[in-house]
Amino acid sequence: MIYVFGSPDKVMVGVRGEVGNRLFLLQVREGRRLAILKCEKAQLGALADWLAAMLVEMGRPAHLPDDFTLEPEYEFDFAVGDIAVAVDEEASTIEVTFESLEDEHTLTLTLSREWAGGLAIAIARLVEAGRPLCPLCGGPLDPQGHDCPRTNGHRPPIR
Repeated sequence: MIYVFGSPDKVMVGVRGEVGNRLFLLQVREGRRLAILKCEKAQLGALADWLAAMLVEMGRPAHLPDDFTLEPEYEFDFAVGDIAVAVDEEASTIEVTFESLEDEHTLTLTLSREWAGGLAIAIARLVEAGRPLCPLCGGPLDPQGHDCPRTNGHRPPIR
């Protein structure tokens, strides 16, 4: 199935679950249509970095939307595999294409500079709210402890 959101009314991003076991969701609403994508934390983090970099080149956006709260719980339409991003400098928009991990689903989302800027900030906040990273290996630090591969088992876990 192919989803196209050329002028979304709302883009939402959020998580379900506890830190360390979170499900990252991206929702897009245009009129009565709603699509929900399951994403990985790293995918969303990379998307936020890319959007921020493109906005530096495109120029400062106007007023940013501030409500990115997920709508009530629904089943996600597909799990995201590849993400492609393109810039339309003439229209001052960013087009993001999400391809499914398994099936042949694709969602194409056209973002204004304002939606792209707000989304980048919302994603960065979500990613930063997770577990802190180990200073040695970069892996997430669990509350129960962390067996860091860089210590090769010779030191107690970093807490």
